[in-house]
Amino acid sequence: MARVVVEVMPKAEILDPQGQAIVGALPRLGFAGVSDVRQGKRFELDIDDSVSDAELEQIAEALLANTVIEEWKVVRVS
Repeated sequence: MARVVVEVMPKAEILDPQGQAIVGALPRLGFAGVSDVRQGKRFELDIDDSVSDAELEQIAEALLANTVIEEWKVVRVS
């Protein structure tokens, strides 16, 4: 078994309201120095050796990310 992580983030040109809410809350909570936050998603998949990189890309594009507004990256961890 191998573990794969798929990281999904909003594209740079897409407004991230959750990230903006966090940036707004940080000073009220006493945290300074953070000028931007982008919130994304992380998926961990346990796969066997038969799953190819091409199949992982298909999974990310078809199910895990909205490719109109999000970018994704597949990382094999083990």
